[in-house]
Amino acid sequence: MTTAIQSSVIETVTSQRMTLAEFLASPESDQNYEFIDGQVIRKMSPKRFHASLQAELLIFLRTLFQGKGFVYPEWGIVLTRNDQDWCPVPDLTYISIERLPSDVGNEMCPVPPELVIEIMSEGQTFKEFVAKAGDYLKSGILRVWVIDPMSRTFTVFYPDRPPETYQGDRLLTDELFPDLAVTAEQFFVKAGI
Repeated sequence: MTTAIQSSVIETVTSQRMTLAEFLASPESDQNYEFIDGQVIRKMSPKRFHASLQAELLIFLRTLFQGKGFVYPEWGIVLTRNDQDWCPVPDLTYISIERLPSDVGNEMCPVPPELVIEIMSEGQTFKEFVAKAGDYLKSGILRVWVIDPMSRTFTVFYPDRPPETYQGDRLLTDELFPDLAVTAEQFFVKAGI
């Protein structure tokens, strides 16, 4: 039995709990779903600002990491959150060649990547993303970028220090990604925001 429970931001697709194995065995769909606390949650469909930022970031990061790793949009990751199976679907994921097992086929990402990027949509709160960033870091992800198109900011979360927010022409660099040198404003301008 499938029951939809509506909220302004998310929709629980089924009220029945399922296992991670059942979720992973589900057929592909035009919609993106996350597996959270034994429930299947449908992600919001992105609007123009979100989609435009995602496209610009994908192009930039694929160029930056060429030959070093892989950048994927909307690729689910198998993780653990609060001692439970968790399968979030970040807007963008970067994983190095060294981290990604060579035998990975057409499946969810089986290991924590170095970087995930989440782009906020209308109706979502920064507080929600702070909690999600903490869960990502506890799961072994090394960097989380939360991008807020409305305030034109990038907030970078680290496992070993407080987050930093980048706005305007403040240069974003990171010792984890030595070739990275960019401003938030560059992306908002390119994305037409």
